[in-house]
Amino acid sequence: MNPRRRFLNHAGSLSAASTLSMLGAALGTGLSRDAAAADYKTLVCVFLTGGNDGNDSLVPTDAAYNDYARARPGLALPKDSLVPLSGLSLGHTFGMHPGLAPLAPLYAQGRLAWVVNAGPLVVPTTAQQVVDRAVELPPFLLSHSDQVAMQQGWLGDSDPSGWGGRALESLPADLRHSLSAVTLDTQRTLVLGQRSRVSWLDGNGLQRYWGSADLLNPGHTWTRAVQSLGRMQSANAYEAEYARTFGGSLADSVEVAQALSGAPAPAGDFPPGDLGNRLRTVAQLLPAWKAIGKRRQVVLVNWGGFDTHVSQRGSAHWALDPQLATVGQALAAFDTANRASGMDSNVVTCVMSDFGRTLKPAAGGGTDHAWGNHWWVIGGPVIGAQAYGVFPTLKLGGPDDFDLKGGGRWVPTTSTDQFAATLVNWLGVPADALTAVFPNLVNFSKKSLGFLRA
Repeated sequence: MNPRRRFLNHAGSLSAASTLSMLGAALGTGLSRDAAAADYKTLVCVFLTGGNDGNDSLVPTDAAYNDYARARPGLALPKDSLVPLSGLSLGHTFGMHPGLAPLAPLYAQGRLAWVVNAGPLVVPTTAQQVVDRAVELPPFLLSHSDQVAMQQGWLGDSDPSGWGGRALESLPADLRHSLSAVTLDTQRTLVLGQRSRVSWLDGNGLQRYWGSADLLNPGHTWTRAVQSLGRMQSANAYEAEYARTFGGSLADSVEVAQALSGAPAPAGDFPPGDLGNRLRTVAQLLPAWKAIGKRRQVVLVNWGGFDTHVSQRGSAHWALDPQLATVGQALAAFDTANRASGMDSNVVTCVMSDFGRTLKPAAGGGTDHAWGNHWWVIGGPVIGAQAYGVFPTLKLGGPDDFDLKGGGRWVPTTSTDQFAATLVNWLGVPADALTAVFPNLVNFSKKSLGFLRA
């Protein structure tokens, strides 16, 4: 392929996949960079695609372990393989999946908290109400694509935005800037706003080159050609919008390339592969963004293949065990990097997924789609070493199981909106604006779960 065609293909794919804001808004607040840096907060959401099994991620080690083991013959993790967590929480002692062992010190240090049995809800709901069809339920339960969208704040076909994007738009003007809403792949619901754009970040840190154009060399022939495409004028609305979007994409890519060029490699033992690379790139950029005056950001990192209908145990790359081992190592390295770069109080990382999985094993040694799930948060602002919410009764057909066949599908006792509202309130969304970001939050008396310091 000749250089011109290679450039056009590359640039076209980037501009179509990226909807980005211009560099000039970065420090339009009148604040000094030092003042802005002192008030920097970033939320990083690691979304485990496919439906991570929370029942294996956080397991009670007291008498409730016997319920877990009885309900999962041939699949339950041996009790002595679990990584014990210190103390008593929600009336239980707990252990984590052995793959999450690198995170145990963070829990002990109060830097990690679990939020149990969470998921999308319209109103507070019990299993019996689901059986009786007595309350309104979220649409499309148990569907991967729909529940990814629901967890990330989708409000329906008329409003595809997500809670992270809406939260950023609700902040005061002096907290908004370029590169506020960032995704590392084409999945962007969580960070999509109603009237703003999403920035795309290459997870391998390869933002400098657009085909033959070197974005750090503005005098290069191909770079000037790229710049000219972003300045095109046209009476045709489609062409004008394409040029505007292209120009925004270019501005963001230049800004990222400049930040990466001068940023030191982060500390931490990141695992090889996509998740390690993505979190390493984010860890490298966060202190650089803070230093140049960014103030609020939400970063979405999607990863994994957690749809473990078969072979949940074992070493195959699609099994749960090795995937959680990657997650444990990558998140521990990310936390190490943030502390080493002085970002300890500035970054909160949350871990979510499509939905939980059945407590009852599936026929192929795996688990099926469910509803309520266990999530966790990491960082200096976290009030950790405990679990939040109401832990379900681990009995098939029990009081929290809405499955008429006793599959062990938990009705959430904490809503996604309550979980996410706690996160964006920390970012600076005032309490009286939370229901504009989360319309269903009006149905819940408790608007914040209290797991973050201001």
